[in-house]
Parts: sequence; C-alpha cells; structure tokens
Amino acid sequence: MVMTVVGARPQFIKAAALSRVLRQERGEVLVHTGQHHDANMSEVFFEELAIPRPDHNLGIAGGSHAQMTARMLVALEELMQDIKPALVLVYGDTNSTLAAALAAVKLGIPVAHVEAGNRVGTLQNPEEVNRILTDHAASLRFACVPSAMEELKKENLLRNAYLVGDPMYDAFLYYRELALGRPVRDLLDFEGRPIPLPGQFYYMTCHRQENTDDPDKLHQILLAMEALDAPVIYPVHPRNRQDVARLMARHGYRNIRFAQPVGYLTSIRLVSQAQQVVTDSGGVQREAFFAGVQCVTILDFVCWPETMVDNRNQLSPPERDSILARLAAPMRLDPDLKPFGDGRSCERITRHINQFLN
Repeated sequence: MVMTVVGARPQFIKAAALSRVLRQERGEVLVHTGQHHDANMSEVFFEELAIPRPDHNLGIAGGSHAQMTARMLVALEELMQDIKPALVLVYGDTNSTLAAALAAVKLGIPVAHVEAGNRVGTLQNPEEVNRILTDHAASLRFACVPSAMEELKKENLLRNAYLVGDPMYDAFLYYRELALGRPVRDLLDFEGRPIPLPGQFYYMTCHRQENTDDPDKLHQILLAMEALDAPVIYPVHPRNRQDVARLMARHGYRNIRFAQPVGYLTSIRLVSQAQQVVTDSGGVQREAFFAGVQCVTILDFVCWPETMVDNRNQLSPPERDSILARLAAPMRLDPDLKPFGDGRSCERITRHINQFLN
C-alpha cells in the first residue's frame, strides 16, 4: 500500500496524473492535509480531475510555517502508524511535503519524492528548505528535468534518483483537450457574476507574498497589466483578495478582470489561449511553456531553467516598465525542445516504485 500525501493545488494536479497509473498496479491511500482549504483551491480539483476523494482529510491550515508543519507532523505520524504503508509518496515542496517526509522517515517508512532536485539557490525561499530536507530524507527521488539531476549529483543524492519527466506535463496533455472543449463556468468576479471570456486576452496569476504583501509592488504589476492592448484576466488568491480590493478601490483599474480562483481545467484553457502569461507561479510558468505561450515570471530567482530559453520565459522584478519590456521581447518557439519529457513520466515513476518495493 502506498500512502500519497497532498495539500496544495499543484500536488492535486500531479496526483491526478500519477494516481491514475499507480492504482492500476498498487493500492493507494490518498491523504489531504488541508493546507489549501478553500473549496475553489482544493475540493474542485478532486471533482473536475476525477481524482478519488481523499481517504483522509486532516483539515490542517493556517498558522506560521512551524505551526502548520508541526500539526501536520503529529497527525501524519498517527495516521502512518495506523495504516502502515509500504511507502509514502510526496510531491513538490510544500509544508505538507516536508511533514509527510519527516513523519515517514522517523517511522522507518521509505519516502518517494516527485519533483526531486529542484533548487532556486536561496534558503530565504521557504519552499527551498522543504525540498532540500525532503530530498535528503527520501529513498526514491524522481527528477522532472535534467537540471534537477545535476543538483542531486552536487548533493551526493544520485542513489535511487531517476530522470522521469514531469507529471505536470502528463496532466497537461491529458486534460488540455477536455479543457478546450468545455464551456467556462467558473470565471466569476468577486460578486459571483460571470466574466465573459474575451476574444483576445492576457492571463495573470500573482500570489507570492514577496509580490503581494507590499501594495506598491502589487500596484506596479497591475499598472503593467493596465497598459496592455487587451483585457487581463487575474484570478485572485484568497490570501490576497483584501489587498487587491483596496488597490481596486483606490486606483480603479479598467483593463483587468479581477476574478475568483478558477479550477485547473479553466486555468489551462486560459494559459493555452492567452496572448501572453504573467505569473509568479512555478506551475503556471511551466504550463505556459507546455502551451508554447510566452511568459514573464515576476520573481528574482529561476524556478525552471529549462523554460528560460528563446524568451519563452523571462524573469522580471515587480516593476511596470520592466514587465512591459519583457512582454515586448520576441519569442522563438522550437517545437523539438521538450525538456519535461514525453508525457509518460507517471508510467516511469510507477515502474520504479514497483521495482523498489518488490
């Protein structure tokens, strides 16, 4: 029996792809920590992606990093002692990831880490701490891209490390056709009214605290969106809504369609059909790369070096003129460039798990 622990939107997406393959070979218990507890940020993904409902929902959200991780650690340890899984499977770099890895390794249960080896080079990034510690606790490390394997090599972690490709790419290929073929029903403004999908538009996501906690930085980003030649669709993360609402009241932005969070299918449709994408999300910048849509990432570190080619993805500080200059840079699209694999990473991960457990 494999215990899979998820807690945040990107992990739901990867689990949608991998669980479909894994459950053909092994039993799986799906545990949702509750880290993302808003219905539009978690429950909807289980529904529209046809993931089985979590067998356990711990309902743990809020508090500081230490408080959240500690509460998860205690709850997950009790659950693992009860279920006695043969392996614990974790994704990415959230507090849920680290808590599950720590609980499992202290109980002598092997840990498999999907998205191993990703590094941004600074411990000021909380997720960097999570991913490093999880990699060192893991018995199996599944890297999505070649640069991640290089990072694992630097840390002497190549034993039981495999370059498998990206489950996010598997999910994108599987769900994109469905997303493009269905009407958009969950694009709603703050009052719950439908937002008509424009013929041409830009797509923005922006939720990281380094971009949104400072109103001047967020205002600069929104000013860049105001200057674009088509409407900008901006689903606002729940933690940012009050800050965004204050800026809306003060500045009256006209070109931005502020929306409630959208489901995964709507999001990949917006990514795929946008003229360009502006984001601070590690997942959305990858999806833009998958879709061949130019992206500007508002961060001061590179998450995915493989995307930073031919102006397909460019970093920008949260400054109006800088964002606009990068959006104006010409992009070259090489259809043969596929650093995230061939869309069959989940089959490889399942095969390696079976070999390890057998």
